[in-house]
Amino acid sequence: MDESVKAALAKWPNVPHCYGWLGLDERGRWWMRDLAAQAAGPFAGSGATPESRGTLLRHEGLIAFIGRNYEADAEGQWFFQNGPQRVYVELAATPWIWRLQPDGRLHTHTGVPAGTPQQALLDEQGRLYLATPLGLGLVHSQDVPLAAQALEEGRWGAMPLHQVQADELPQRYGFVRSPARQASACSANR
Repeated sequence: MDESVKAALAKWPNVPHCYGWLGLDERGRWWMRDLAAQAAGPFAGSGATPESRGTLLRHEGLIAFIGRNYEADAEGQWFFQNGPQRVYVELAATPWIWRLQPDGRLHTHTGVPAGTPQQALLDEQGRLYLATPLGLGLVHSQDVPLAAQALEEGRWGAMPLHQVQADELPQRYGFVRSPARQASACSANR
């Protein structure tokens, strides 16, 4: 976490959390979701539309800042710590999107080394996931052929490919795809 973020947290410890304004897609891209995008529907899944995605972030400095300050809370909700405010992230798939490096190592969409995969999973749509010491991530679509070759050659050790249902992954691997939906459900139950 950036030192400026730590200082802001210390100075303003009780800033309300923000929900629904930031999304992470299946290719590791960040999307800013204004009120119009949020009103157009959910970021991902049933009812999602191109309009509900919002605006693709392209500013490299902002993308790097988000990446350096991206983490999860104790409930498996992923967020970007923006100064004193926690901005919870809507996930299209998983908290991590894996990119294969030329030497075969995995990195996250934020550039963090992921470690050696421990499990390989294939969902009903043919998407490839790898579980690593960092957690579960979706292999970027451009890197699936490289990952398939690495699995086939046993570069990460003997690892069978397990069939899974994508909807089972959040509970199984302890992450929340839509903190905004969860926050709304909690508010409604009070």
